[in-house]
Amino acid sequence: MGQVIELAAADGHRLGAYAAGARDGERGLVVLQEVFGVNAHMRLVADRLAAAGYAVVCPALFDRAEPGVELGYGQEDIQRGVALRAAIPAAGTLADLTAAAAWLGGRRTGVIGYCWGGSLAWLGATEMDVFAAACCWYGGGIAARRHARPRCPVQMHFGATDASIPRADVEAIRVAQPEAEIFVYPEAGHGFGCEARASYREADARLAEERSLAFFARHLG
Repeated sequence: MGQVIELAAADGHRLGAYAAGARDGERGLVVLQEVFGVNAHMRLVADRLAAAGYAVVCPALFDRAEPGVELGYGQEDIQRGVALRAAIPAAGTLADLTAAAAWLGGRRTGVIGYCWGGSLAWLGATEMDVFAAACCWYGGGIAARRHARPRCPVQMHFGATDASIPRADVEAIRVAQPEAEIFVYPEAGHGFGCEARASYREADARLAEERSLAFFARHLG
């Protein structure tokens, strides 16, 4: 089990975060939320990654718009999450990612994100120099930025039946980023890694997480 902590961004913003794992571990992971806040699912993900041997921090990125938001997965929750995301400037979110990485204390650090967080993990790989590896699960914003140059190794996971990320977008990303590891799960839709969603696919989620952990083991040492 982890604990709630507070982070301080360089612009003076203070935000909550969920931290798990041993602070004296050699490797760290920044875990980035979906558009539902740092809710029970994200805490479960953080705990599971911490159990794999990482110091983990999951920043509450919605705190810039509204502190302490935890949403479910109904249509109203989706609409609220999308509105909160739109209210937060990209520069502020990157400052929060930097604060999360700094909290991990300079150890070799990776970033892994889901949904909105998957897109942000791509930004972390292409616009920041603090991550040694980036893993992006069903990031809908990646295709629009597919020609950006990653500064670290990248792995991506997509569902073939994801209505919000067309297969054409995935293939465009593959063409633009031939060095990235890209996995497509034939029967999976959006959010297939979240046990609280109707789209959850246990076998695919387990395989994607195994691949993610193997990827970080290679690149974080």
